[in-house]
Amino acid sequence: MGGISWQEFASPVLLSLKVAGVASFIMLALGCWAAWLMARRRFRGKLLIETAFLLPMVLPPTVVGFILLVLLGKKGWIGSAIEALFDQSIIFTWGAAVIASVVVAFPLVYQTMKTGFTGVNSELEHAARSAGAKEWQVLWYITLPLAWRSVRSAYILGFARGLGEFGATLMIAGNIPHRTQTLPTAIYIAVESGNQPLAWWWAGTIIVISFGFMLLASRPSRHD
Repeated sequence: MGGISWQEFASPVLLSLKVAGVASFIMLALGCWAAWLMARRRFRGKLLIETAFLLPMVLPPTVVGFILLVLLGKKGWIGSAIEALFDQSIIFTWGAAVIASVVVAFPLVYQTMKTGFTGVNSELEHAARSAGAKEWQVLWYITLPLAWRSVRSAYILGFARGLGEFGATLMIAGNIPHRTQTLPTAIYIAVESGNQPLAWWWAGTIIVISFGFMLLASRPSRHD
């Protein structure tokens, strides 16, 4: 790696994996609940809610970041509540990077899981309910196992998307070395400062990680 120190190289890599890992589990839980609700329930305003779920997919990440900055800042109602509870702002922390990744990648996770849930034979779920199963039991023992491939793909795609999130992360988490500097923001700064070798090392790392996860998403499992 020439004159590049290991600590300088590893810091944004480890932070990106940490942010993407936490964000992907949050996305999976939220995506599972939302996909289950939208695939199995009929109610007024459903189209509007689903459009809101998918909106971050088409909005520029900087717009998403700006909205989050307003909501999570000291003058925002969410930000002021967080500061009152924890005596510190979440802006410009690695937690803000997690929130940005969740919001930006959620539509991808939601849509993937909804497709899987829609493909499950609803008669099997009705049979389980008729046998006395509660809704959480139907979801856990019937729907999730039958939609396993979509659930797995949703998690992996969400992780990969969170790993590569840049615009919204830069807006609300910044680019503080060893604190909030993720791989995409680190690559941007390295290119801006003319440090091409370091930018290539980081770019190669995120390509390898993303390729590995995409390969896992396409690989058949024992549940298929």
